[in-house]
This record gives sequence, C-alpha cells and structure tokens, in this order.
Amino acid sequence: MTDYKAIIGKGVKAVTTNLDNAEGEGQIWFNSVTGEFKDIVTVQAWSSASPLNTARFNMGSGNTPVTAGLIFGGTVSPFNHTEEYDGTNWTNGGNLGTGRYQLSGFGLQTAGLAAGGYDNTADVANVEEYDGSSWSEVNNIPAARRGAAGFGTQTAGAITGGVPNLNTTLHYDGTNWTSGGNLPAGQDRTEGGGTGTLTAGFLAAGDNRTSFEYDGSSWTAGPSTSSDHDGGSDTGIQTAAITFGGFLSSGSGQVTSTELYNGTSFTTSPATMANGRYGIGNGGFTGTSAFAGGGDKNPGTIADTEEYNSSVNVITAAAWASGGNTNTALGMTAGSGTQTAGIIFSGTNNLNNTELYDGSSWTAAPTLGTGRYGAGEATSAPQTAALCFGGYSQPPGTNRAQTEEYNGSSWSEQNDLPISVRQLSGFGIQTAAVSVSGWTTAYVGESYEYNGTSWSDSGNINVYRERSASFGLETAGVTVGGNIPPSHAHTDTVEHYDGSSWTAATAYPTGIKSAAACGTQTAGLVFSGNTPPNSVTGLTFSYDGTSWATSPTMATARQAGAGGGDQTAALMSAGANVSETALTTTEEFTGESSALNVVTVSTS
Repeated sequence: MTDYKAIIGKGVKAVTTNLDNAEGEGQIWFNSVTGEFKDIVTVQAWSSASPLNTARFNMGSGNTPVTAGLIFGGTVSPFNHTEEYDGTNWTNGGNLGTGRYQLSGFGLQTAGLAAGGYDNTADVANVEEYDGSSWSEVNNIPAARRGAAGFGTQTAGAITGGVPNLNTTLHYDGTNWTSGGNLPAGQDRTEGGGTGTLTAGFLAAGDNRTSFEYDGSSWTAGPSTSSDHDGGSDTGIQTAAITFGGFLSSGSGQVTSTELYNGTSFTTSPATMANGRYGIGNGGFTGTSAFAGGGDKNPGTIADTEEYNSSVNVITAAAWASGGNTNTALGMTAGSGTQTAGIIFSGTNNLNNTELYDGSSWTAAPTLGTGRYGAGEATSAPQTAALCFGGYSQPPGTNRAQTEEYNGSSWSEQNDLPISVRQLSGFGIQTAAVSVSGWTTAYVGESYEYNGTSWSDSGNINVYRERSASFGLETAGVTVGGNIPPSHAHTDTVEHYDGSSWTAATAYPTGIKSAAACGTQTAGLVFSGNTPPNSVTGLTFSYDGTSWATSPTMATARQAGAGGGDQTAALMSAGANVSETALTTTEEFTGESSALNVVTVSTS
C-alpha cells in the first residue's frame, strides 16, 4: 500500500463501516468487519426525460445549466419556437422574430442570443437577444452564415466556423460584433458545437475529429475525439467538457457515444445515448451533467430528451409496481393511509364496502353506515383514523352530508357537513380536515373545516370545481384540476389553502379530473385521472410546492380511484376505466432514490 499512498496522497484506512460521503471517491479503505477493500466509483449514464413540445432539429441552444435550458428555432420547417427547460419539463417561451434553422446560439435562459442561420430560402445575418420571455432584434453579424458554433454569454460571446466555408470568429459584447482569431481553414463546424467562455472556449463537435481551445484571441488545436460527432454537441467548460451525438462523416449512421474532455485528453464514457441523433438542442454547465433535446435520427425528427449525469451516487429510478387486488371492484371510491397500511371505502352503486391493505393484500373490514360514491376523504389520514364525508346515493339520487369516522375497528356517524354535496374532495387528517368544492345542483365554491367534532365555514375556493384531487394538511393543502363551469371542462388550475384562504398556484401540466393524490403541499404526488376530451390516464406528477415534475406512468390507466401514502411510497387502488367499469387493480409507487456506489476492490 506504500505505492498507493505515494500516488494518491493518502493511505488506506481501516474502518468498521463503509465511508458514507462523496469524499470517499478514489479513497480505498479496508472494512475490517467484512474483510474487504472498498472504494466509491463514479457512475455515468444517460436517462430519459420529458420530451420537447415540438419535435425539431438543427436548433440553436444557450450555454446553460441543465436546470435552466434554452433552445430556439430549428426545422422541419423554419420554426421560430422557443422552449425553456427546468431540468424536468419543457415550457414554451417567446417566438423568434425570424424563423430559421442551423443558427448559432449562446448565453443563458434569461439572457440568450441567436445569430445567423437559414430561413428556408437563404442564409441570414439576423441577430436577436432573448430576455427570458421575448426576442428583440439587435445588430446583425457582418455576413450571413449558418452552422456556426457558439459559446459564451450574451455580453461576452462568440460564434465561429460555419457555412459558406467561414473560419472566422466573431466576438459579441452585448452591442457590437468584432473580429477574433481564425480557425484553421475549412472548419465547417456545427450549431451544436462550442462551449465555455469567450476567453476559455472549447470546440470538438463538427465535420472532423479535431478539437480546439480558444483563449479569447487565438485557437489551438487539441486532441482528436475517438468518434465522429458531425452535427453533435459540446457542453461544459474548457477543462471539463462533454461531446456527444452527431453522425458519422461517412453518413453511414448516427452517433450514440459520449466523450469527456479534461483540458488535456478525451476519454470515452461508458454512457451511451438511447437515440443517436444530430442537430441537437443541448445544455450543461459542467462536465458532470448535460441534456440532449430533439434532433434528427435520419430519417425521423424527434422530440425525445435525454439527460447525462456523472455521479458517485447510484440512482434508482421511481417506478410503479403491481400490488394485491381489492376484493370488490370499486369505482368513484375514496381512501387514505399508507402503502403498507391503506384503507379504501365506498364506491359506485352505493357501496359501503371497506377494505384494508397490509402492503400485499386487501381484507374486508366493517362497512360504512351510509353506502355512497363520489365522497370526500381526509387524504393524509392513517388507516386507523380515516374520514369519509359527502357523496351520492342512487336511487333515489341523493346528495349526502353524512360524515363518518373510522377508528380501526368500526365506522361511526358524526355531525353532518353544512351542505349535501357530491364529487367533492378533501385533505388533512380525521381531527383537522378540509372539504373542497363539489356539486349540489350547481358547482360549490365553499370549503369547510372539520375539527373532529363539527364542520365550520372556511374560505371559498377561487375556481369552483368538482372531481378535483386534493392533498396536504389543514393549514397547507392543495387541490388540483376537476370540472369547472359553465361547460364542465377539465381544468389544469391548482390552488393552495393556508388554513383560511385559497390562492392560485402553478397549473397542472394538463387538464385533469377524477385523479388521485397524496403527500404534503411541498412534497405531493398526483396520479391517474381523466384528461380531455374523455380519456383515462396513468400520468403521474410530483409537486414541490412550486413546480410539477414528470414521474413514471402507471401500468393501468384509470380514474376515480383511491390514493394513499406519500411522494416516496404511494398507493393507487381500484377506480374505473374510461367506460366507468369499476376496477380491482392496485399499484404501488416507489420514489427515486440514490445511494453511494460503494464497490469491492479485488486484491487478486
């Protein structure tokens, strides 16, 4: 081990438990309990992410972090669309003034720049600046060009190379363009190429394998990549760059390989893209993460997005898995509890059934006093302290005000809601719950609070609705979607409740009704439901109190089922298909997790 210490600068530690932080990377230690040498190894991988709103290729990109990406322009036709990426979802931004493709880009999501390109008739010299919401025309580049590489910021950026056979570099200071150092002649680079800063630029993707470094005045040739990346992308900084995608210069196929540059040499990453493509929208500030959005698979323009990450943590993706079926098919049902201690009650055809879940199977429990469907529940209530209120019985067609509490062994009648109402939702626990909106003979705006004994008036919701999904606690609740007047349309509106009043929050990604939900206001999960015009879904989105993020889709699309658990371990039970036929299927959700990639080091 003397050689190891001389090379690494630290000796081999003897410990009784494995090191538990990223500082252990590269540090070999001896676990005296298992009798093994251990190390933490970096994991590199591409993973699927949310697709672009519009499939395209040969678009411009900013030099941005993964969590604040910017792409614009592109083709099959000369799009002027802009999209912004938050690390999870794509949203549309302001349109370019001049639609074009093979354009150069640099800068940030809130301060980007688009230069040159092709408008389907000719190369253009147009330059536009982006402020995070809209584009404005600024000084043109001196001569029209397309396919140039770009790097830097809106006030200190550059473009270089491109067609027609331009090897010149142009600097931009936020107002004017001036000449910089020339690339070697014939460097037809790509609009996805180029990264870094004006005084520390890097370029590898292009029509040959040679890389170049820029110091703000001149280019220096560096090592060659192992593979062609014609039409590929560069991200990161000069001393920690990532080059990926493109096509082979022979035209014989797309490239899936990823190459990492450390300022001196390239290494080929074990991580490969799922989709080889060129003309990619990209982002990534460091040499440890990047995204690739859209591109062309020749033939076939795609909207697919992939993310690259290099980490000492092993990421286990979130997933839904099958659970035990309920004993009775239950549509328009309600429930709460956890993934290993769930409860489901009520259902279509005035069912008063109650069933309990232990993490693998359902067992019948004492029934509700009043059979009903379309009832509300306290979504955060445990299995042994559930709450059911409101609903509908048919025939003769009666809205219900009855409230019932479950104590783990039986249901008992409590004080009624102030109104008889159906298709309402609720959140909280048995002794501190909130009813949300619903339907009588019209949409209900009122919400009511329950204190374990009686109901009292609370603040009216801003958007009257029925069949919404709700989650959270009495003083920090959320309601999502539902039908709204006057046309009973699906809504994507979301509102927060603070214990006294409702305020608008970030809209759900789609119009939705009859979804299920669980969790807290800052760590929620909404899943299943009915989307316009009338289609059941297994879509799942997580919520952090501000924004929505895509999670894996359930295997069985459904609506009006019962939710339970939390953002890390949720439960989806029963519900109905698009024809409103009741279901028995159960699915269990496990949230994404990470753990240090500790490996055993061979001593042979």
